[in-house]
Amino acid sequence: MEPLILTAAITGAETSRKDQPNLPLTPQEQADEAKACFEAGARVIHLHIREDDGRPSQRLERFQEAITAIRKAVPEIIIQISTGGAVGEAFDKRLAPLALKPEMATLNAGTLNFGDDIFINHPADIIRLAEAFKTYDVVPEIEVYESGMIDAVAKLIKKGVITHSPLHIQFVLGVPGGMSGKPKNLMYMIEHLREEIPSATWAVAGIGKWHIPTSLIALVTGGHIRCGFEDNIFYHKGIVAQSNAQLVARLARIAQEIGRPLATPEQARAIFALKR
Repeated sequence: MEPLILTAAITGAETSRKDQPNLPLTPQEQADEAKACFEAGARVIHLHIREDDGRPSQRLERFQEAITAIRKAVPEIIIQISTGGAVGEAFDKRLAPLALKPEMATLNAGTLNFGDDIFINHPADIIRLAEAFKTYDVVPEIEVYESGMIDAVAKLIKKGVITHSPLHIQFVLGVPGGMSGKPKNLMYMIEHLREEIPSATWAVAGIGKWHIPTSLIALVTGGHIRCGFEDNIFYHKGIVAQSNAQLVARLARIAQEIGRPLATPEQARAIFALKR
């Protein structure tokens, strides 16, 4: 079984300080949080950015400020930027930060209902985004919200649209309007992925109450895990987490107890086939 890679999704685009007072918003706050998460065991920072007033943003200058601050605070960590932005963000703005050439970025594999909104990822835009990843030499993490998206990604691989290998798939389960994080759902997703894209690695992000059930399954089946305030703001039911690092540390502790080692930064880059 591969060493465990923990990703910290420290800010997100939808979480607010009203719900989670400890949410990092500024580049320096994100850098401080990234360092704490790295020390707790995270090897990847999944990065959305905000303006100082908390508004989600895809502004290149703000992304660059955050990336620079994080790299200064913790040079070893992998920075994975979001091309999802906030739900409803214009596609050109979602794509633009790839020009900053981060090591990794997300590529959403399809459209879904997202609460009261629609998270639109038109097939033509997915292809356009995949081509931009190749242009800027950025490694994609494919965001998959339901099983049909696995088939869609497999077709893009066969057509040569997505070429990076081994491909890394992020299951995002529990979004209102998407597939829930029930254990049987995750087990099916794992099986389906192994059939369609057998060389792929995978991780899971369980939203809200699904965080712990999906994380435990990933721990014992060889998957990797995303945690953090983007996905879940609570440590226990009704108890707001003190920090993203607290959520990372819990998973690192459980992994240690069951004998699954945490990946080093070098091992994480090798698993993702990063070029650094």
